[in-house]
This record gives sequence, structure tokens and C-alpha cells, in this order.
Amino acid sequence: MISKLIQDVYFDYDKSEIREDSRAILTKNADALKTIFGKFPNNTLTIEGHCDERGSAEYNLGLGDRRATATKDFLTQLGVSADRLRTISYGKERPTCTESDESCWSKNRRSHFVAQ
Repeated sequence: MISKLIQDVYFDYDKSEIREDSRAILTKNADALKTIFGKFPNNTLTIEGHCDERGSAEYNLGLGDRRATATKDFLTQLGVSADRLRTISYGKERPTCTESDESCWSKNRRSHFVAQ
């Protein structure tokens, strides 16, 4: 259900602030999560923070953490229970695209959601 209803959100280069286009997506995600958590009261959601390949592994782990945390904070401000949300950073270690160009890098700078 999560993979069908919940969309990833994307970030600008070297940023962890929620973009305007991501605010609308996260608002829809929050509504869906409140419904899902109401039906499945024992489930949790992990928010994964990801980065593109540029920068050191250590730097990108920190940036991925800030992205996941910003996403969690935004969802909790919209009424999603914080105790149902976990965060983890994978930095640049799990790209969805492996080309070395901006169109690919922009797909890797994201928060991704995984049901637990």
C-alpha cells in the first residue's frame, strides 16, 4: 500500500530544505499515512535520505540524514505521529540512477519511504 500511495520527494543540490513542489506531495503523503496507520496501528514507516554521487561518503551521510529528518518533521507538522516514523541515511550508497549527469543526480537526491 505504501509503494502505491506514498511518493518520494526530491531535493536541490546540497540542500535539505523541503522544496515547494515537495510540500504538495508530502501533504498528500501525510493524508495517506494517517489513513494507513489508522488501518494498521502497528506499522511504522522508514524515511530514507539519499544523495547524489558528488561529495564524500561522510558528508553525504550527514546530508541524507538532514533530508530524512526534514521530511519527518514536515510530516509530523501535518499530523502524522512521530513515533510511527523512523529515519535512516544511505548517503550516496543506494542510487536509483547511475549516470553522471544532472538528470540522473536529481533522481538520487531524495527521501524514499519504506513500510516496516
